[in-house]
Amino acid sequence: MQEYFFYTSKSDNLSGATYTEHLFAETTTHFAEVLLPLALPKNYTWAVPANLLEKVQPGCRVEVVLKNKKYAGIVKLVHTEKPKAFNPQPILNVLDDEPIVFANQLKLWEWLSDYYMCSEGEVMQAALPTHFKLSSETVLMYNDEAGDDFAHLDDEEFLVAEALLLKKELRLVEVQQILEVSHVYPVIKKLIEKGVCFVWEDLKNKYTEKKENFVTLHPEFATEEALSNLLSNDKKLQKAEKQMELLLAFLHFMKTTGEVKQTDLLKKSNATAAQLKGLADKGILIIEKRSVDRIKNLPKSINIDFTLSEAQQKALDEVKASQQQKQVALLHGVTSSGKTQIYVKLIEELLAKGKQVLYMLPEIALTAQVIRRLQKYFGGHIFIYHSKFNSNERIEIWNKVKTGEAKIILGARSALFLPFRELGLVICDEEHDSSYKQQDPAPRYHARDAAIYFASLFGANVVLGSATPSLESYYNASIGKYAMVELLTRFGDVDMPKIEIVDTKKLFTKEKGKVILSVPLQEAITESLQKKKQVILFQNRRGYSPYQVCQTCGWIPHCHNCDVSLTFHKLSNKLVCHYCGTNYPPVHTCEACGNHHFAQQNFGTERVEEELQEFFPDAKVSRMDMDAVKGKHGHDALIQLFEQQRIDILVGTQMVVKGLDFEHVQLVGILDGDAILGFADFRVSERGFQLMEQVSGRAGRKSEQGKVLVQVRNVNQPVLFFVQQHDYKSFYKSEIDSRKQFQYPPFTRLLQVTFKHKNPDVVAHAARTFAQGMHSLYGQYIIGPAQPIINKIRNLYLMEMMLKLPKDTQLINACKHMIQAQTAILHNDSRFKSVMITPDVDPY
Repeated sequence: MQEYFFYTSKSDNLSGATYTEHLFAETTTHFAEVLLPLALPKNYTWAVPANLLEKVQPGCRVEVVLKNKKYAGIVKLVHTEKPKAFNPQPILNVLDDEPIVFANQLKLWEWLSDYYMCSEGEVMQAALPTHFKLSSETVLMYNDEAGDDFAHLDDEEFLVAEALLLKKELRLVEVQQILEVSHVYPVIKKLIEKGVCFVWEDLKNKYTEKKENFVTLHPEFATEEALSNLLSNDKKLQKAEKQMELLLAFLHFMKTTGEVKQTDLLKKSNATAAQLKGLADKGILIIEKRSVDRIKNLPKSINIDFTLSEAQQKALDEVKASQQQKQVALLHGVTSSGKTQIYVKLIEELLAKGKQVLYMLPEIALTAQVIRRLQKYFGGHIFIYHSKFNSNERIEIWNKVKTGEAKIILGARSALFLPFRELGLVICDEEHDSSYKQQDPAPRYHARDAAIYFASLFGANVVLGSATPSLESYYNASIGKYAMVELLTRFGDVDMPKIEIVDTKKLFTKEKGKVILSVPLQEAITESLQKKKQVILFQNRRGYSPYQVCQTCGWIPHCHNCDVSLTFHKLSNKLVCHYCGTNYPPVHTCEACGNHHFAQQNFGTERVEEELQEFFPDAKVSRMDMDAVKGKHGHDALIQLFEQQRIDILVGTQMVVKGLDFEHVQLVGILDGDAILGFADFRVSERGFQLMEQVSGRAGRKSEQGKVLVQVRNVNQPVLFFVQQHDYKSFYKSEIDSRKQFQYPPFTRLLQVTFKHKNPDVVAHAARTFAQGMHSLYGQYIIGPAQPIINKIRNLYLMEMMLKLPKDTQLINACKHMIQAQTAILHNDSRFKSVMITPDVDPY
């Protein structure tokens, strides 16, 4: 582990004074613009000392001080223009021998910052693995010259000084624990002034290489003759039977595997570490530590063992032809049409040219299944990257991409930030999915759009694939901005699934609530199970019951921190807020009227699972949602069980529907179609169509026609007709006309500004003041400000203002600058200083 130490004097660390003059010669002629992982209003400049000039390069981490705290920043630019307003402090050290990010990554960070209205530091914070983002920790070092006479110290100073005398150094958090207060700087300052201690700033590199013990044979016994002589004539060894058995086991492993790990050898030979040490002490075996990869990969190989159908080959040829004229191609292929095989053929070509490929998926759940399919074709050329990997693993993958060793990266949206050296192709699968949009924290970017910009920096091509493209992408293809390639038949000419609508308005339950499993759905499940087929049931609510209501007065338990009802989770016997995560004990007495009778309203995946086990006791039922799937490999384990037909019925949220391919699923049930189509949002029809069509696409993918049942009360929803016909084009035409009429994207650009504060009156006043400031120039484009449907989250009250702007780049940029100016004006008003203002470009 590397450690970087820097000593500061008492005034330097606690009063904010500049560092001593001898650290920096005034003859410095070069300066560096450095990015820090902080939400700073602009990038700051540091001076480059002459002795570091050759080492300071764009993309390298450097050690700098800001407000008496040390950071590892990334050099963006080295120049000779000295800032006019201030004398920059010197860079203290260079932490990397070569850049950890390349020029194109820095350009992407700058574009994201400019387009999505955040700082480059916030982009850097999101982009870099945690262990690259070093910041310092204050360490108190005991001054031996102070002696042990602490009579001149007060009680608090005495406690810290005594601890320092014993331990010689203390971290800031340890001082806080000793004094049992958080604000300890006054005490530390007095101790420094009285000569009891010094202050160090300690910057640690948290990444550590993984090391394992390997066992090798001593070179003395490398020949067959020497080894034979050892086994036959060494009397000490012959008397130690266990050591002899261990040695023979080692020789066997060495011949079969080549390298022998200590852990594997001891486990497979049933031996102990003491017995192995005995052989090492005798000079027969050598135990040595070696660095090993945390990421286990298959041997690198290419094995494409399939032939494209006529329709697939035609689509592939069209994609390749389009890449000569247009950077982006939209591949509109119906569910189970074989889009992945087209991607494989494109990847094969790029791999032969030595280029890198980024294969993006919207959900971690999808990567588990796709990785196995791609590994079959490309072996160890495939690397996977997403947020479930720990920090050390992410750094190792990062470095493999940087060196060019990793050729194919499969990952969620965070994979976009990897330091590609020679990117040749970006595949954005399920490009319509809202999971590509980052919500919180900043940068609130859309990975699909950012990937298109990033690919343009390399001159790389982009393929957007979906059975239900986003209206924006389909519109761009229809006007010729993107190339359009269609694949409208399923692989093997399997028919699209038959979709039936079940009118639940005509059905009743004992509790007079929503129908969970209608009779037609029960009969269809029974029929599928009898055929030894599998069933997927979709309900986009987790938990047991989304809310419970007092049967006397209608009171509903709400979260104390958020303006939402609490969801009952039966398994944990708790009420849970799905916005802030707070748990509450079950409510048995109404807070309004004191009654004890509650009814469970609506249903979540937990309750569906319970109903299924009651109706189908012999079936193997499992649930896939955020509550049921835990850990890095949780998704993959459940998906593999379903693939192996060890699960008959899988019930889940959106996790079960996004691009997963299951051979034996014959029936899919959508349990509450009204919940999908019941949102007050201009995208509700688009999302509803996409979700239902994607869910239905899981049925009947390999042989016989699948069946889909949609349970819904409002059977007159226009979207249902398009879903039944699997008619995306007619849906698009209907929806795009509506968008044009009411001036919504793709004909305009949306920019949302959210205001948050703990006081509802303050946030409302701030939002109105902000809107008034914008009104003179942009009044015709402003909607609101108004309270959102959920107007309180995590004890903060919300107000929202929407700007619906024409597609005029100059106007949009001017509006962004005015929003930033109005934010500064508002925060200069003491009444609104603590109001949080969050802009969101292209909100979802």
